[in-house]
Parts: sequence; structure tokens; C-alpha cells
Amino acid sequence: MRIALIQMVSSRSVELSLDTAARLLAEVDHGAVAAIFLPENFAALGSEDPYQIGIRERDESGPIRSFLRDAARRAGCWIFAGTMPLANRPDGSPTAPGKVRAASLVFDQNGNEVSRYDKMHMFDVDVADNHGVYRESNIFEHGVDLKLVDGPCGRVGLSVCYDIRFSELYLSLFKQGAELFAIPSAFTETTGQAHFELLMRARAVESFTYSVAACQGGVHDSGRRTHGHSMVVNPWGDIIAEAGRGEAVITANIDLEELRLIRAKMPVLEQRRI
Repeated sequence: MRIALIQMVSSRSVELSLDTAARLLAEVDHGAVAAIFLPENFAALGSEDPYQIGIRERDESGPIRSFLRDAARRAGCWIFAGTMPLANRPDGSPTAPGKVRAASLVFDQNGNEVSRYDKMHMFDVDVADNHGVYRESNIFEHGVDLKLVDGPCGRVGLSVCYDIRFSELYLSLFKQGAELFAIPSAFTETTGQAHFELLMRARAVESFTYSVAACQGGVHDSGRRTHGHSMVVNPWGDIIAEAGRGEAVITANIDLEELRLIRAKMPVLEQRRI
């Protein structure tokens, strides 16, 4: 089956970001793809108040969730919706005052929300760029649960951006049958240039699994600079689709029979000793 990835340079404004997402979604040949992947923070990057966005999105009537539901129906395919801020946890309880979860929602072709993963690892680091200090935990609660969803492109393990540095998460997803890792991202320009491709290929090869990352890529109105290079890596570690920087729509074929053949020839899961 064929998938599409949308790369964005999202605004801090939800309205502007959704307008951009709608324009790029319209470029996808809907009848030719089984799923569309969006980047981390696709609906707002660098917002001064993610909590207020998250409050509006606490139920399915929120503007971003409504947009995604309608987009999935129009496209007639699944949407792996990057991330958006939500001010409630998966069990419906509210987040800590002033904080949100970075929630990755999945919609089927009928617009139903079929899964939700909350980003586990917070990007609390110092980077030698124009932003300098990143402290996601000041705004975001970390998630606690692994999530997999059976969709049209196989069994998909959900993750987000900084998660990619923690291989044990992907090994756990692999052990639960993941055939594709969804890794919506907003890598900084600095860390992306150094490590993004390396990590994408490593996560694919160590589990013989597709790695799929729709990314942010450019200079944002918040001042952030993101790496871009949305990418699909096949189970053998080959990059089979890649964007540059700026807005882009790319596509790739997912061949689950090839994946299963590779795993049968090199059964690393059964051979593990630790």
C-alpha cells in the first residue's frame, strides 16, 4: 500500500496552521494512499499558550479534532495526526493546571478517532541554536502508555520525535508486533542535522520495521528553526522517500510481505538474549 507524508512549517496560530494543512492535504492523491501522516505540532508550533488550545480540544468538538475528522472523511483514508495539545488524559481526567499532553491521535477513513498516544519523553535539553534552552516539561505532562493500532499499513507503533532516542520504547513496540513506527517530529535544525537520519535508520534496522516521520521543516514565525527531511525508511535501512526543507508532500510504498520475509530470514526477536 502507499502512504503520504506532509511536511509543514507550522505557525504559532492554529487558524493559519490549519489553513496550511488543508492546502497540503488537498495535494494528496486521496484515492492512491491508504494513510496520511502529519508532523508534530502540525496545528500550532511555538504557541504562547498551548494550555488554552488544549482546553478547547478536550472533547471531539474542538476545532482541531473537527478539522481532522472531516479531513479523514474527505480523503477517505487514515490520518496519523502528528501531535496536538490536549488538556485531559486518555482516561478523561484533567491534566495538571497549566499543562497539556502532546497527544498523537489516529483517525480512520470514516473520521473516527481510533487511537491516542501521549508523548512519553520530554525534550528538556540545551541546544546550540537561536533558541538555546528547551524545557517541554514546563508545559507538557509525559504520557505513560505504549500504543499500537492495526491500520491499513500494518500494525503501527505510535511515538513522537524525542522518543526516537530511547530504543527501549521501540523494542517494546516491536515485541508487540509493530510493523511500522510512526514518529511525527519537529527536530531542531541543529540536532536534526546531527542525528535524525541516523536515528531513523537505526530504529528501522534494529527491528526490521518501517520508520515513518512526517516533520516540521523551516523557519517558523515563533523563531524556531526545524530540520525537516520527512522520511520513510524501509526495514533494511534504506531511505525510500525523503523531503528537504520547507513544505512538502512525499509518498512511499509499504511492502509488508517484504518485511515479513526479512524477519523470517533474520529472526532477531526470537534470538534476543537480554
